[in-house]
Amino acid sequence: MSLKTSLTCFIALVAFAGAAAADRTALTKEVRDAEQAFAATMAARDHAAFTRHLSEDAVFFDGDKATRGKAAIAAAWKAYFDGPNPPFSWAPETVEVVDSGTLAHSSGPILDPKGKRVGTFNSVWRREPDGTWRVVFDKGCNACDCTKATSSAAP
Repeated sequence: MSLKTSLTCFIALVAFAGAAAADRTALTKEVRDAEQAFAATMAARDHAAFTRHLSEDAVFFDGDKATRGKAAIAAAWKAYFDGPNPPFSWAPETVEVVDSGTLAHSSGPILDPKGKRVGTFNSVWRREPDGTWRVVFDKGCNACDCTKATSSAAP
């Protein structure tokens, strides 16, 4: 291979890598925006909008129990939308998109109505054929009481 061909290949590779990083940055913003819009449905008390963020084959976990499918999840979460005030809120801290641009993970705090962190959510998003990001997996965990965990770990 000639130096000119090698240089051309190297430039093309660098350009592709730069484009991939730019695409991943744009996709990460799309997922963050989708997660924020998803969370906003709770604050707005808009169950129908919440449901539109769910993939048809989504799985949400409640402890060890899994709720499967958009309709079942929508029904299970309906009570959270009753009443004038949301029982909790959430917001993404981290968002990562796989290189293929088809799946993403978002995670962040779950807050009670007073703003106290009560847990952490983890969601997996899938880019649907129409380009819309929808939640396919969601699982939360309780907040760690680090002072209690540290003191119980001492000998």
